Amino acid sequence: MINININKKLHGSNGEMNLAIDLTIKKGDFVALSGKSGSGKTTLLRILAGLESAEGIIKIDNRIWQDEKYLLPIQKREIGFVFQDYALFPNMSVEQNLLFVQKDRALAQHLLEITELWELKDRLPSTLSGGQKQRVSLCRAFMKRPKLLLLDEPLSALDPVMRTKLQNEILMLHREFGTTTIMVSHDPAEMYRLASRVLVLEQGKIVNDGDAKEVLLRTSGSQKFSFEGELLEIIKMDIIYVAIIAIGQQLVEVVVAKNELDYLKIGETITISTKAFSPNIKHIL
Repeated sequence: MINININKKLHGSNGEMNLAIDLTIKKGDFVALSGKSGSGKTTLLRILAGLESAEGIIKIDNRIWQDEKYLLPIQKREIGFVFQDYALFPNMSVEQNLLFVQKDRALAQHLLEITELWELKDRLPSTLSGGQKQRVSLCRAFMKRPKLLLLDEPLSALDPVMRTKLQNEILMLHREFGTTTIMVSHDPAEMYRLASRVLVLEQGKIVNDGDAKEVLLRTSGSQKFSFEGELLEIIKMDIIYVAIIAIGQQLVEVVVAKNELDYLKIGETITISTKAFSPNIKHIL
């Protein structure tokens, strides 16, 4: 069980704010942190890791990691931390990067084998692809058999195929080691696939908390589909107006009424919803 009750003054996306988190996480949960940039997600991970200070209490399995009088040193916290930028030692081989954390060759071999990296164990990080580097970083995080795994958007720079592969490997390792995992992500599909619980942060506060389907499938009334996207352009075509909207990695065109133009601004985030429920589903080869 993880108990977090902390406060920290931050400069967020809209100026000064207070990161105020009062949270309990069950052992073995996979929790995703969602929310806009600057809402406090990464700062929360860094506080848990001991990389930043905050006021309050952090308790893991009834062991105090932080309170008013005590701060457990980083090296004594049983955590694994996977960053977006890999943070591998460039002068060490793949295997040496793992053994630097813990001199356990059997565990290193096991991790490299299940992530299909054993054949690359003698290679330097500079000779690896982005996906291979991230898998090494993930293996290294598990070398201490962490009670708590912290993932800070580790897959955001990878292509969709590699992201899906590594998501499967993350979930497999999470289950095998029985670790508790907290992941920062902006990808709804990733959170839906991996997380047993999703927390949405806004200006340093938790504004939504529930299972992935409950939080991510945001519909209201009789709406069947609801998406958020960035309004890129509005084009007049004969007598109609068409909005060009970026949703994830795709652009879509949506017809808008003339009286809606006064409320729409280029560059803003908008919600698109429809009551129709007759989608066409095609297999993509």
